[in-house]
Amino acid sequence: MVEPRFDDLIHAPHRLRICAMLSQAEGIEFGEVLNRSELSKSALSKHLSQLAQAGYVTDTPIVREGRSRQLLSLTPVGRIAYADHLAALQRIIEEST
Repeated sequence: MVEPRFDDLIHAPHRLRICAMLSQAEGIEFGEVLNRSELSKSALSKHLSQLAQAGYVTDTPIVREGRSRQLLSLTPVGRIAYADHLAALQRIIEEST
């Protein structure tokens, strides 16, 4: 069994929320993540860049209703890192009760 791994990159509140959103779908449009996160475009882009540099998030250009959009998704590595981080948090909770 692999030890759960706490991930400092994912743990930051906005990045944790982004990963939580993306973990529930195959892909979510940038605009939807922007609306749900209540971040500015530049702040969201910064968090996404950090997650992308770690290989956790990918963005795919798509065209919908004649407009170019970004479809964001967790990579397989990102899904594993997120699941490991949640397991590490759960372990912390269990050990403290």
